[in-house]
Amino acid sequence: MKKFVLIAIASILILTTLVGCNSKKSADNVIKIGVSPKPHREIVELIVDDLKEEGIELEIIEFDDYVKPNLALAENELDANFFQHKPYMNNFKEENNIDIISIGGVHVEPMGLYSVKYLSIEELEDNSEIAIPNDPTNGGRALLLLEKYGLIKLDPDAGILATENDIIENPKNLKFTPLEAAYLPRVLNEVDAAVINGNYALEASLVPTEDALILEDKDSPYANIVAVRTGEENEEKFAKLMKALQSDKVRKFIEENYNGGVIPAF
Repeated sequence: MKKFVLIAIASILILTTLVGCNSKKSADNVIKIGVSPKPHREIVELIVDDLKEEGIELEIIEFDDYVKPNLALAENELDANFFQHKPYMNNFKEENNIDIISIGGVHVEPMGLYSVKYLSIEELEDNSEIAIPNDPTNGGRALLLLEKYGLIKLDPDAGILATENDIIENPKNLKFTPLEAAYLPRVLNEVDAAVINGNYALEASLVPTEDALILEDKDSPYANIVAVRTGEENEEKFAKLMKALQSDKVRKFIEENYNGGVIPAF
């Protein structure tokens, strides 16, 4: 009887070990990546087969906001995400006490000022209402863009997290309305102009190089990055992911498909 019990226990231990090894192998060969719809999903879908040839299965999970992808990554629901720039990530991780890190940049989505009422910034009237993103980094980014084109002047010490309180000169007495970034294209008929992130402009069928009154250029420091949990950044599967995302194939796709609304950052 004891012999049979020992054999049974040994069999269970062997089975458990095999299952554990297979689970680890599976985890090493799968990347669950959270993305914004456009252009992130389109870019990632482009490399699915390339990674499959490298033995990596890519599972793409789409998000339509800027909060859930980082929380899902921190809570192990994702292995990586691709939707944000580094200033946003750094601010988010500090505010939410999570530990994630960038493993590289892929592209810039130039932020622009859009309007259905005006054709140029010179036409903007006094007391015009400008909608801007309501998160700290993109709100500051919007104000820095307006400053670059002379619409306002910010306190030099404000930095990338500038707010309306940091405006020291406002010749046209512009009024600012902070809103959720994804919602900004929907209010263009309700405000005089809106500063819109590149991905949301593209989703709204806006062509940044044609429709924006002013637009960030290729020197923008806000490259969109791939983020993973700190401590996992050197895993081989992520090296393969970044090699595919920073390939000539992806560069050509970006340059040929987004009319300057997305710019390679590698």
